[in-house]
Amino acid sequence: MSDGRELLISGNWKMNLTHFEAIQYVQELAALLRAGPLRPGRALSIHPPFTALRSVQTALESDAVPVALGAQNCHEAEKGAYTGEVSAEMLAKLNVSYVIVGHSERRQLFGESDGTVRAKADAVLKKEMTPIICVGETLEEREAGEARTKVTGQLEAAIGKRPAAVVGRLVIAYEPIWAIGTGKTASLEDAEEMAAHIRAEAERLAGEEAASFLRVQYGGSVNIENAGDLLACKNVDGLLVGGASLKAESLYEIARAR
Repeated sequence: MSDGRELLISGNWKMNLTHFEAIQYVQELAALLRAGPLRPGRALSIHPPFTALRSVQTALESDAVPVALGAQNCHEAEKGAYTGEVSAEMLAKLNVSYVIVGHSERRQLFGESDGTVRAKADAVLKKEMTPIICVGETLEEREAGEARTKVTGQLEAAIGKRPAAVVGRLVIAYEPIWAIGTGKTASLEDAEEMAAHIRAEAERLAGEEAASFLRVQYGGSVNIENAGDLLACKNVDGLLVGGASLKAESLYEIARAR
């Protein structure tokens, strides 16, 4: 329940759905949104794998579906000999609006450092897209009382020394690593406490106005059952949804929660 900030619900498909399946998904989602539009102040983005981006773009734009196109990652370089990588410019040319940067799976499985995440956010911003910058702690770090310290360090690396106007239009996704794909969800108190901490750190780094505009998502085993309660948290401005976003009806119901 943000203070006037638009809520953003983002469906991260990860390595799922072919481009044929993606087209069918968009058609189903479009039908649902025509029958029951989202309430004012809510926005929806979907983040297919790279192979489906063009198909999803065409499907969204041809029917004027009120859903933003997102990507799951990009490379920090503008171009070059980076076999298998995709640049921010390539995404921008497909009318991508949001790019997930520094997802815990990228950090954990592919060794992305805070410096790499910063560079990727720079690349996304340079092409006038919005990065969804992910931060979060492991179970060991939380149990050791280091959750805030870990997130503070990630925030300092990602948004420190940026103009207030830039920070104000970012999206920060808090995703406790121990809750990603495990079925475990942070308690509402934990989610609100960390979202408030993220906003406080943004204020320290970029000022009160920037912090007031910054959107903070929660991600970590989000589903239809817990979405409404999470969105009711004062400092939670949206959700980053993984497995529960793989069916159009499920993501639609999450976006309509509360």
